[in-house]
Amino acid sequence: MKFSRVWAGWLAIVAVLVVALAVPAPAQAQSKPNPNQPRVYLLRGLANIFSLGMDDLAAKMRARGIDASVHSYVDLDTLTRSAIEQATVGKRRPTPVIIIGHSLGADAAVTMGNRVSDAGVPVPLVVTFDPVTPMTASPKIGKVVNYYQAGGSGKPVAGRQVENIDLTGAGALSHFNIEKAPELHNKVMGMIQRPARPRAVAATPKPKPVEAPADAAAAPATPAATPAASPSATPAATPAVAPGATPAATPATQSGAAAPLAGAETASAPSAVPTAPAGTGTSN
Repeated sequence: MKFSRVWAGWLAIVAVLVVALAVPAPAQAQSKPNPNQPRVYLLRGLANIFSLGMDDLAAKMRARGIDASVHSYVDLDTLTRSAIEQATVGKRRPTPVIIIGHSLGADAAVTMGNRVSDAGVPVPLVVTFDPVTPMTASPKIGKVVNYYQAGGSGKPVAGRQVENIDLTGAGALSHFNIEKAPELHNKVMGMIQRPARPRAVAATPKPKPVEAPADAAAAPATPAATPAASPSATPAATPAVAPGATPAATPATQSGAAAPLAGAETASAPSAVPTAPAGTGTSN
């Protein structure tokens, strides 16, 4: 009896340890939502049981840190009001909203995107899988990507920013499994988590090294012009003024005009010496 009690106690301890170790594992499997990422709403179709691919896609998004939740298309009105409130209340800028839907949920996704964008909340992306009603997307929505099968029950979506992708001949896809295709899931998540643009790094090089030789070739032209002008100007001006100044200064002095420059007075001093003998000969 005593042995059985001890054994039961050990089993209880082991069970507690197993539970304690197992609880953190699922929590660590999912990354925390990134506040910079948009809020994603996924809408199921008829009876809320034929669009389980929305649950699979939401789980993949949450594992990557995307804040995603799954809802029924019948909750369209309530969900729209809640999305607008969560995106705007207490925030300087509204949080972007992305909406994804399948079948009747795809119809509701376009309607929800129109209403949320009309309320001033940015809706950068709406993805629809085989909508069953012809819909028109608001031009305020950034982009609408519609995966549908024209040969089945799927309908194209009208609008300015709409891309309709017809998957009529795409293998075994049908209205009941188009939202479960893994390759389409990867494309949708790639639209939400876009990598950084490398173009800013490629645009940094400038063509300055090409202009440097042109400036260098023009630089020697300035000193070459300076010596060519200075020697020719100085000698040409000096003899032209010096000889001509002596005879021009003599009549100017005899007529009693104002005294010329210092260089002219020096030239007239020797000419006064021979004038004295000429006056003496006249008096004789």
